[in-house]
Amino acid sequence: MKPNIVEFKVSGRYALFSDPINRIGGEKISYQVPTYEALKGIASSIYWKPTITWIIDKVRVMKPIRSESQSMRPINFTGGNTLSAYTYLRDVEYQVRAHFEWNMNRPELAGDRNENKHHNIAKRCVKKGGRRDIFLGTRECQGYIEPCVYGDGQGAYDDYGDFPLGVMFHGFTYPDENAEKKLCTRFWNAVMKNGEIDFIRPEECKNVKEIAAYEPKVFSKENNNISFAGDMDWVFEFGGDNDELDS
Repeated sequence: MKPNIVEFKVSGRYALFSDPINRIGGEKISYQVPTYEALKGIASSIYWKPTITWIIDKVRVMKPIRSESQSMRPINFTGGNTLSAYTYLRDVEYQVRAHFEWNMNRPELAGDRNENKHHNIAKRCVKKGGRRDIFLGTRECQGYIEPCVYGDGQGAYDDYGDFPLGVMFHGFTYPDENAEKKLCTRFWNAVMKNGEIDFIRPEECKNVKEIAAYEPKVFSKENNNISFAGDMDWVFEFGGDNDELDS
């Protein structure tokens, strides 16, 4: 097992892990399970630093998959009184196992690569419920975080067998996460086995589409107000290692 594993339970009244194919007409329909990108976003809300990249290893579905449709009034910039139907997942709970790796595309942050420090901060952030608000796919679906031991407890699909989910959105590859500095979308063929999904790594996705190329922001002392408490100890103004969650 990797030494910097973080395990947590995330739950909420509603979730909407929207399928991009179904959003063209202004309506949103949730996938049956969370996407890799949604779970990566949750892990980043728990603890984020540009020094690290979260890798989602697996997720376990703890409650039965139920859906509920609601009438919504989306923003219409051209006027009118448009109504749409959003299909949410209802009463969800997941166990997640993730770990972090260094973002090697950010050499300017090499001095912040202290695995023990980041791992301990991340575990404390899980106990506190995360540094930022947790959302289950979309902003109106509030989520809640707490520590767990991955694999404990009875899941709703522990003895179900294989549950093919078809082609699913895997996630985005951002310009600071690849040497080509490109924003790309990834898709994969997902299968849930006995209530558990083992995610493939981002670089293992074969179905990748390039969106655009961007120059990622560079973090430096000159343009980010970084102070040094020694040659290797960086303190970042944008959510550094000295806030109350780290004490």
